[in-house]
Amino acid sequence: MNVLILNGSPRSGGNTARLLKEATDVFDREGVTYDLYSIGSRGVRGCMACGYCHTHGACVLKDDVNALADKLAACDGLLVASPVYYGSANGSLVALLDRLFYSSPCDKRMKVGAAFAVARRAGTTAAFDELNKYFTISQMPIASGRYWNNGFGREKGEISADEEGLQNARVVARNMVFLMRSIALGRERYGLPEQEETAFTHFVR
Repeated sequence: MNVLILNGSPRSGGNTARLLKEATDVFDREGVTYDLYSIGSRGVRGCMACGYCHTHGACVLKDDVNALADKLAACDGLLVASPVYYGSANGSLVALLDRLFYSSPCDKRMKVGAAFAVARRAGTTAAFDELNKYFTISQMPIASGRYWNNGFGREKGEISADEEGLQNARVVARNMVFLMRSIALGRERYGLPEQEETAFTHFVR
Protein backbone atom coordinates (compact mmCIF):
# COMPACT_ATOMS: atom_id res chain seq x y z
CA MET A 1 0.00 0.00 0.00
CA ASN A 2 1.16 3.51 -0.81
CA VAL A 3 -0.28 6.90 0.20
CA LEU A 4 0.33 10.23 -1.51
CA ILE A 5 0.38 12.99 1.12
CA LEU A 6 0.01 16.67 0.26
CA ASN A 7 0.84 19.20 2.97
CA GLY A 8 -0.66 22.54 2.02
CA SER A 9 1.09 24.56 4.72
CA PRO A 10 3.89 26.99 3.82
CA ARG A 11 5.31 26.64 7.34
CA SER A 12 8.02 24.01 7.67
CA GLY A 13 7.45 21.88 10.75
CA GLY A 14 4.24 23.71 11.63
CA ASN A 15 1.01 22.47 13.13
CA THR A 16 -0.19 20.88 9.89
CA ALA A 17 3.03 18.89 9.64
CA ARG A 18 2.68 17.89 13.30
CA LEU A 19 -0.81 16.54 12.65
CA LEU A 20 0.39 14.62 9.60
CA LYS A 21 3.17 13.10 11.70
CA GLU A 22 0.54 11.25 13.73
CA ALA A 23 -0.77 9.71 10.52
CA THR A 24 2.62 8.81 9.07
CA ASP A 25 3.65 7.15 12.34
CA VAL A 26 0.66 4.84 11.86
CA PHE A 27 1.64 4.17 8.26
CA ASP A 28 5.18 3.32 9.39
CA ARG A 29 3.90 0.84 11.96
CA GLU A 30 1.54 -0.74 9.40
CA GLY A 31 4.19 -1.06 6.71
CA VAL A 32 2.47 1.43 4.40
CA THR A 33 4.79 3.53 2.25
CA TYR A 34 4.06 7.18 1.51
CA ASP A 35 5.27 10.09 -0.57
CA LEU A 36 4.97 13.40 1.27
CA TYR A 37 4.98 16.69 -0.65
CA SER A 38 4.87 20.12 0.98
CA ILE A 39 3.39 22.43 -1.61
CA GLY A 40 2.05 25.31 0.49
CA SER A 41 4.89 27.63 -0.49
CA ARG A 42 5.16 26.49 -4.10
CA GLY A 43 4.26 28.81 -6.95
CA VAL A 44 1.27 26.86 -8.23
CA ARG A 45 -1.16 28.85 -10.37
CA GLY A 46 -4.76 28.07 -11.15
CA CYS A 47 -6.28 26.38 -14.19
CA MET A 48 -6.37 28.43 -17.41
CA ALA A 49 -9.24 26.39 -18.95
CA CYS A 50 -7.14 25.96 -22.11
CA GLY A 51 -8.21 22.38 -22.80
CA TYR A 52 -4.63 21.16 -23.35
CA CYS A 53 -5.07 18.28 -20.91
CA HIS A 54 -8.00 16.86 -22.91
CA THR A 55 -5.80 16.21 -25.93
CA HIS A 56 -2.43 15.58 -24.26
CA GLY A 57 -3.33 13.83 -20.99
CA ALA A 58 -1.26 16.29 -18.96
CA CYS A 59 -1.41 19.91 -17.85
CA VAL A 60 0.18 22.53 -20.10
CA LEU A 61 1.78 24.29 -17.12
CA LYS A 62 5.18 22.89 -16.19
CA ASP A 63 5.13 22.70 -12.40
CA ASP A 64 4.38 20.14 -9.69
CA VAL A 65 1.06 18.98 -11.12
CA ASN A 66 2.26 16.59 -13.83
CA ALA A 67 4.85 14.96 -11.56
CA LEU A 68 2.21 14.47 -8.88
CA ALA A 69 -0.19 13.02 -11.47
CA ASP A 70 2.12 10.01 -11.82
CA LYS A 71 2.22 9.65 -8.03
CA LEU A 72 -1.57 9.88 -7.85
CA ALA A 73 -1.94 7.18 -10.49
CA ALA A 74 0.32 4.84 -8.54
CA CYS A 75 -1.02 5.40 -5.01
CA ASP A 76 -3.74 3.57 -3.11
CA GLY A 77 -4.74 6.56 -1.02
CA LEU A 78 -4.50 10.36 -0.97
CA LEU A 79 -4.13 12.30 2.28
CA VAL A 80 -4.44 16.09 2.05
CA ALA A 81 -3.86 18.53 4.91
CA SER A 82 -4.06 22.31 4.97
CA PRO A 83 -4.10 25.30 7.25
CA VAL A 84 -7.23 27.43 7.04
CA TYR A 85 -7.22 30.87 5.41
CA TYR A 86 -10.56 32.73 5.49
CA GLY A 87 -12.51 29.49 5.86
CA SER A 88 -10.70 27.87 2.95
CA ALA A 89 -7.68 25.68 2.31
CA ASN A 90 -4.38 27.22 1.21
CA GLY A 91 -4.77 28.79 -2.24
CA SER A 92 -1.74 27.02 -3.70
CA LEU A 93 -3.14 23.68 -2.56
CA VAL A 94 -6.57 24.39 -4.03
CA ALA A 95 -5.02 25.46 -7.35
CA LEU A 96 -2.94 22.28 -7.42
CA LEU A 97 -5.89 20.01 -6.58
CA ASP A 98 -8.10 21.69 -9.20
CA ARG A 99 -5.57 21.03 -11.92
CA LEU A 100 -4.40 17.65 -10.62
CA PHE A 101 -7.88 16.16 -10.49
CA TYR A 102 -8.98 17.71 -13.76
CA SER A 103 -5.92 17.10 -15.92
CA SER A 104 -4.69 13.70 -14.72
CA PRO A 105 -6.20 10.90 -16.81
CA CYS A 106 -5.71 8.13 -14.23
CA ASP A 107 -8.65 6.20 -12.81
CA LYS A 108 -9.18 7.56 -9.29
CA ARG A 109 -12.04 5.22 -8.40
CA MET A 110 -11.60 3.41 -5.09
CA LYS A 111 -8.44 5.24 -4.10
CA VAL A 112 -9.02 6.14 -0.45
CA GLY A 113 -9.13 9.84 0.37
CA ALA A 114 -8.80 11.72 3.64
CA ALA A 115 -8.34 15.38 4.57
CA PHE A 116 -7.26 17.41 7.60
CA ALA A 117 -7.82 21.11 8.26
CA VAL A 118 -5.84 23.08 10.86
CA ALA A 119 -6.73 26.49 12.29
CA ARG A 120 -6.26 28.77 15.25
CA ARG A 121 -9.97 28.78 16.04
CA ALA A 122 -12.54 28.47 13.23
CA GLY A 123 -13.05 27.71 9.55
CA THR A 124 -11.89 24.10 9.73
CA THR A 125 -15.23 22.52 8.87
CA ALA A 126 -15.59 24.67 5.74
CA ALA A 127 -12.06 23.83 4.58
CA PHE A 128 -12.62 20.16 5.46
CA ASP A 129 -15.77 20.07 3.31
CA GLU A 130 -13.94 21.84 0.49
CA LEU A 131 -11.18 19.22 0.40
CA ASN A 132 -13.56 16.27 0.61
CA LYS A 133 -15.34 17.37 -2.56
CA TYR A 134 -12.33 16.36 -4.65
CA PHE A 135 -12.78 12.80 -3.40
CA THR A 136 -16.53 12.53 -3.78
CA ILE A 137 -16.52 13.76 -7.39
CA SER A 138 -13.95 11.08 -8.24
CA GLN A 139 -15.63 8.00 -6.70
CA MET A 140 -13.00 7.88 -3.96
CA PRO A 141 -14.12 6.41 -0.61
CA ILE A 142 -13.35 8.72 2.32
CA ALA A 143 -11.65 7.48 5.47
CA SER A 144 -13.44 9.10 8.38
CA GLY A 145 -12.50 9.44 12.03
CA ARG A 146 -14.24 9.95 15.35
CA TYR A 147 -14.94 13.61 14.63
CA TRP A 148 -14.42 16.09 11.83
CA ASN A 149 -10.76 16.06 10.91
CA ASN A 150 -9.83 19.29 12.66
CA GLY A 151 -6.64 20.35 14.39
CA PHE A 152 -6.17 23.50 16.43
CA GLY A 153 -3.13 25.65 17.12
CA ARG A 154 -1.65 28.97 16.10
CA GLU A 155 2.02 29.11 17.03
CA LYS A 156 4.26 26.30 15.87
CA GLY A 157 3.79 23.24 18.07
CA GLU A 158 0.60 24.38 19.80
CA ILE A 159 -1.36 21.59 18.15
CA SER A 160 0.52 19.15 20.41
CA ALA A 161 -1.93 20.21 23.14
CA ASP A 162 -4.89 19.20 20.96
CA GLU A 163 -5.01 15.60 22.15
CA GLU A 164 -8.34 14.88 20.46
CA GLY A 165 -7.17 16.22 17.12
CA LEU A 166 -3.96 14.19 17.21
CA GLN A 167 -5.80 11.07 18.26
CA ASN A 168 -8.31 11.52 15.44
CA ALA A 169 -5.43 11.76 12.95
CA ARG A 170 -4.25 8.34 14.11
CA VAL A 171 -7.79 6.94 13.83
CA VAL A 172 -8.13 8.27 10.28
CA ALA A 173 -4.78 6.79 9.29
CA ARG A 174 -5.73 3.36 10.66
CA ASN A 175 -9.05 3.54 8.83
CA MET A 176 -7.24 4.48 5.63
CA VAL A 177 -5.01 1.44 5.94
CA PHE A 178 -7.99 -0.83 6.57
CA LEU A 179 -9.95 0.56 3.62
CA MET A 180 -7.00 0.38 1.23
CA ARG A 181 -6.34 -3.24 2.15
CA SER A 182 -10.02 -4.16 1.98
CA ILE A 183 -10.44 -2.51 -1.42
CA ALA A 184 -7.36 -4.31 -2.72
CA LEU A 185 -8.86 -7.63 -1.66
CA GLY A 186 -12.25 -6.72 -3.13
CA ARG A 187 -10.69 -5.59 -6.40
CA GLU A 188 -8.83 -8.91 -6.66
CA ARG A 189 -11.95 -10.97 -5.99
CA TYR A 190 -14.78 -8.93 -7.53
CA GLY A 191 -13.16 -6.26 -9.69
CA LEU A 192 -14.26 -2.64 -9.71
CA PRO A 193 -17.94 -1.65 -9.87
CA GLU A 194 -19.49 -1.43 -13.32
CA GLN A 195 -19.08 1.95 -14.94
CA GLU A 196 -21.83 3.72 -16.87
CA GLU A 197 -21.11 6.21 -19.62
CA THR A 198 -21.21 9.66 -18.05
CA ALA A 199 -24.40 11.62 -18.66
CA PHE A 200 -23.65 15.35 -18.86
CA THR A 201 -26.66 17.59 -18.23
CA HIS A 202 -27.18 21.23 -17.37
CA PHE A 203 -30.11 23.43 -16.46
CA VAL A 204 -30.00 26.13 -19.10
CA ARG A 205 -33.35 26.32 -20.91
